[in-house]
Amino acid sequence: MQKETSTPYRLNNVNWVTTTALVFFHIGAVASFFYFNWKSVAVAALLYWMCIGWGIGMGYHRLLTHRSYKVPKPIEYFFAVCGVLTLEGGPIFWVATHRVHHQRSDQNGDPHSPKDGPWWSHIGWILFGESKHNATEMLARYAPDLGRDPFYRWLNTYHYVPMIALGLVLLGFGGLSMMLWGICTRVVVGLHATWLVNSATHMWGARRFVTRDDSRNNWWVALLTFGEGWHNNHHAHPSSARHGLTWLEFDPTWLQIKFLSLLGIAKKVQVAKVNDRVKEEQAAA
Repeated sequence: MQKETSTPYRLNNVNWVTTTALVFFHIGAVASFFYFNWKSVAVAALLYWMCIGWGIGMGYHRLLTHRSYKVPKPIEYFFAVCGVLTLEGGPIFWVATHRVHHQRSDQNGDPHSPKDGPWWSHIGWILFGESKHNATEMLARYAPDLGRDPFYRWLNTYHYVPMIALGLVLLGFGGLSMMLWGICTRVVVGLHATWLVNSATHMWGARRFVTRDDSRNNWWVALLTFGEGWHNNHHAHPSSARHGLTWLEFDPTWLQIKFLSLLGIAKKVQVAKVNDRVKEEQAAA
């Protein structure tokens, strides 16, 4: 999971499958503006909320990576399927990468630290870094809890299948316009929004807590990612299901988890304690 230290941007380091897919999706996103209609945009917005909010925020990140709460398996699996619809790889790949990031954040071995360059942390590590999307057996070492689950092992290997299925459904129901907006444009915006958590929130923003990395709270990244931009809060309390720790820090993902908790669906919800937060704020002052 570590970037090569010598000339990583060489041609023979390119992950051609990933690069080709990203080029295709970006071309499709540009093309979507020539097939604009409000129905397609609305479908894309709904899918963005489901895939980034439920798939990444509630699913891949706060549930599968940090186990900050629990839900019944069918709901957990549904969130994981929403996660693969972001084109960010399978659940074992995503979880393993993020756990390595927390273990080595902004240190040697961090898969995507801005200390290796803003471009690298945003997209370079995807294009030129080690491609582990399908190395299910190896990644299971970093996410053994997921690696023991046959569903996650299958989904990690065939993470592209739900995307193809969704694309065909949108094409059948809404034509080329809905497919371009609901797949290409929605995916491209979602990718860059979540990549900003790797890049922007380790460069720009406020630091409430003293942490060993350069994580920061960034309000506009939080808006784009439904609360994932409160990154310094998260690195200080990685197991907390709540990232926005004050009423000013809007965290829709936390509000949805809290709603599930009120319904009795989400259980064992972990939240950073206010007293601990105040002590660390005083230490940082």
